[in-house]
Amino acid sequence: MIPSAAPVNVMATRASATPDEQDDSRSSSSTASPIPADNEESDFFLGANDSESSLGVPNFQDMQVEDSCWPPINRLPNEILISIFAKLGATSDLFRCMLVSKRWARNAVDLLWHRPACTKWDKHTKICQTLGLERPFFSYRDFIKRLNLAAIADKVNDGSVLPLAACTRVERLTLTNCRGLTDSGLIALVENSPSLLALDISNDHNITERSINTIAQNCRRLQGLNISGCDGISNESMINLAQSCKYIKRLKLNECGQLRDNAILAFAELCPNILEIDLHQCVHIGNAPVTSLLFRGNCLRELRLASCDLIDDTAFLNLPDKRVRTYEHLRILDLTSCTRLTDAAVEKIIDVAPRLRNLVLAKCRNITDAAVHAISKLGKNLHYVHLGHCGQITDEGVKKLVQSCNRIRYIDLGCCINLTDDSVKRLALLPKLKRIGLVKCSSITDESVFALAEAAYRPRVRRDASGMFIGGEYYTPSLERVHLSYCINLTLKSIMRLLNSCPRLTHLSLTGVAAFQRDEFQPYCRVAPTEFTQHQRDVFCVFSGSMVSQFRDFLNTARQFEEIRETLPFRIGGSRIRGAAARRSQAMANYLNAAEGEGFDDEMPDEENDFEGLEGVDMAVDPAAQNPPHIPAGLGQATSLPSLAQSIPVPPPPPPPPPPPPGIMQYSFASSSHAHPAMQHMQHQHAPSVGPLAYSSFISNEPATGNPPLSANGRVQASTANLTSHSIPQAPGSSSASGLVDGAGASTAPLHQQSPEDHEQ
Repeated sequence: MIPSAAPVNVMATRASATPDEQDDSRSSSSTASPIPADNEESDFFLGANDSESSLGVPNFQDMQVEDSCWPPINRLPNEILISIFAKLGATSDLFRCMLVSKRWARNAVDLLWHRPACTKWDKHTKICQTLGLERPFFSYRDFIKRLNLAAIADKVNDGSVLPLAACTRVERLTLTNCRGLTDSGLIALVENSPSLLALDISNDHNITERSINTIAQNCRRLQGLNISGCDGISNESMINLAQSCKYIKRLKLNECGQLRDNAILAFAELCPNILEIDLHQCVHIGNAPVTSLLFRGNCLRELRLASCDLIDDTAFLNLPDKRVRTYEHLRILDLTSCTRLTDAAVEKIIDVAPRLRNLVLAKCRNITDAAVHAISKLGKNLHYVHLGHCGQITDEGVKKLVQSCNRIRYIDLGCCINLTDDSVKRLALLPKLKRIGLVKCSSITDESVFALAEAAYRPRVRRDASGMFIGGEYYTPSLERVHLSYCINLTLKSIMRLLNSCPRLTHLSLTGVAAFQRDEFQPYCRVAPTEFTQHQRDVFCVFSGSMVSQFRDFLNTARQFEEIRETLPFRIGGSRIRGAAARRSQAMANYLNAAEGEGFDDEMPDEENDFEGLEGVDMAVDPAAQNPPHIPAGLGQATSLPSLAQSIPVPPPPPPPPPPPPGIMQYSFASSSHAHPAMQHMQHQHAPSVGPLAYSSFISNEPATGNPPLSANGRVQASTANLTSHSIPQAPGSSSASGLVDGAGASTAPLHQQSPEDHEQ
């Protein structure tokens, strides 16, 4: 039904209404509506409030509108201002922001005082004076959440911390090495700090159980505690702490020899959220606490038991079978100098903790290749492994480790005297190797160093943001730390090549190597530690930091080394055989036994955002590139790999290419990536053997540069030969060479106390 039009008199009435009546929100279409009372608009309690409650809701007439226009910066909400101020790096910038206006000062003062910089004594004094003001403009003590007095530890005592006792909202308190601090000062700081989450009083020898009991009573939200070296704290007070502070996540109890099993058992049973615990040199800790920590620790991620001499295989063999439970969260395990452990313990550890990333077994002298074979089961999860002083390990164990764990970034095999060049050549195949320790591996020679140097130029394939592969080779040498002290067979020639092949090298130790006991090298060496004996000082030779590049420049420019430079495979500043070396390294990478598609590191992407390695078992190897005619015979002999050569399949050499046209004969065929563009199109291409189902072999996606073709998943296409025992055809007077791949980050498990032997590394 169509509604009828409004009566004419009503429309006329609306048209004749005054503007004020039209804007009245309570007007209606009915002319019979009563006229509002004059005082109704000013009624605060009933204005625009239909419920007629006593809570007034102001309407538009009650609001005060300012005519002035604020600049955009002043219209920002406080939350946005605080977010902007938080991105300022310097405290001086924050201070300048406080001087702009009162509003800016109120929003910046919290950030400025959140963590006051007590880095010098005069700054500490000024902070204490400000906190002691009778009528401060701001309540500064309420802003302080973090206090760190480690920088002025030698001057800290009970009196110097009393002004800080007014700060009752401190969450993190660091008092490392404050040896002048006693229970009186610490109790004053913590008794009124219920929000305390983390406390570090390491090496504060005057702290006793009084402080720990006060913390247990007043700081029940505590999550992190470091009492390393505090030998005055009793075992009973730590049990009391475990009973009160059940949110503990991180415990560092290094060198607390007074602690017994019942204290650690209390933490294991009452604190289920423990993530990290360090019991380094807790010499009275036995097997039961270790078993309990692992069994009850649902979140345990890091367990350090270095120098806990009482621990033996029982601590781990008592754990339930992996079919009952595994400890997926455990990432770091340090068993340095747990001399009673054997292969059985290592096998059990790997069985129940299959995702270990850092494993330290240094000075566990009873372990053999059987333990290394067990470690190999960690596969791609293993990033850091320390096997120093495990003298029973041989080349066979290293071979298995390299085959299975191709993501190792850090490996230390110092004092493993049974290792030879064969082990180092296999280690050179690790695509992410960043640090290698070979101290006192006296059997290795220049061949090992040549392998490390040549592997720095292993070709890698790039990918874009969507994961698609980008054609063309490039090289990323990234070996950063090499420890070769007391490898007495090394010469200057191999080290020169290593220095020039690894531009990212930041540490090179050659202590005790006769070839480097020369006065002209001393200006580039680090100063020997003061605790060394005179003999240790005489043989000390460590290059680190900027001294590495300065030493490299010296060797590359000094006239007395010109003869050695002439024998290097490529002249300084050039890359004459870099392409050929890269292809040999690529061929050696086939030795890594990797599953299809494992080239991507999805969990920890490479810094270069590239393909991790060309690890396919079907990679074609160019024999001509493996044995370039211009490599000196002496170098070829020095870098041979007789053992690895037997495991690399190589297709038969192609027939020689047709002669090039005049004018381009000067370009070498040793590396297609460095050939003349006209020559790249003239190279003869062999069609691979094609099976009835090998449809992909009909499709050639080889780029114009002459690089090996890539398959759909980015792997290099080649013949389907398996990794069986074959010999490599070699030209007379030449041999194959090893390769090392570049690396991307390394995990580090820091040692707690350095010995003179550690300094030599």
